[in-house]
Amino acid sequence: MRAIWSGAIAFGLVNIPIKIYSAVKPSELDLDMLDKKDLSNIRFQRVNANTGKEVPWENIVRGYKYDDHYVVLTDEDFAKVRPEKNKLIEITDFVEEKEIDAVYYETPYYLAPEKQGMKAYNLLREALVKTGKVGLGTFVLRNRESLGVIKPQGNLLLLEKIRFAEEIRDPSEIDVDVKASKPQELKMAIALINQLTEKFDISHYKDSYSADLMKLIEQKAKGKKVTAPKLRVVHSRSQDLMDQLKASLEKKGRKKVS
Repeated sequence: MRAIWSGAIAFGLVNIPIKIYSAVKPSELDLDMLDKKDLSNIRFQRVNANTGKEVPWENIVRGYKYDDHYVVLTDEDFAKVRPEKNKLIEITDFVEEKEIDAVYYETPYYLAPEKQGMKAYNLLREALVKTGKVGLGTFVLRNRESLGVIKPQGNLLLLEKIRFAEEIRDPSEIDVDVKASKPQELKMAIALINQLTEKFDISHYKDSYSADLMKLIEQKAKGKKVTAPKLRVVHSRSQDLMDQLKASLEKKGRKKVS
């Protein structure tokens, strides 16, 4: 596995040299874009908007439009802005993980220690396990400052990249007419939730859509005709909500018996 960032965790006056590795990998199928006429691959070109000619990567720079003209930024410019952020994840606070709303979580990364930082790395991991706390710190990855949560994950430390508050839209922008439910309907809904409650095990959940799509690809590759199953989605306004809840409870009950 290839590291995508190297630097250190600042824990008080202790610096722990680490490397960051991506903790996720895509599960969807890698589909290519093709020309419908002859199934040739589609290429995307970087084209100059004025000349219409393709621009090679080595001639491409990044810039910010400021007062109707562009200010070009180089890699050196990015490194000059808060240079410590490019190589340091500074833990500024320790908090209870349950205090962090799930809406803020974005991307997980594995943190692996360099040999010279193994002792301090293990110390931080064990201290987090003992206290039940997680560390909060900022860092720069791909020229963007991010907020991260550091927590133990088995023998490793996990860095969860989380969003800043200003990145979350105000839910009050969506108008929802909230009315209290009828007591009997609420009681039935709670009963259904309790009946469907299981101990969480992530291994029980698979990307079945990609697997089914692969089966379809294999069938088409063999020249077989694939027909779509009939699907009926019925939304009945007249059907009583209590009847739907009762039917749901009975369905789950019959499933358990079988």
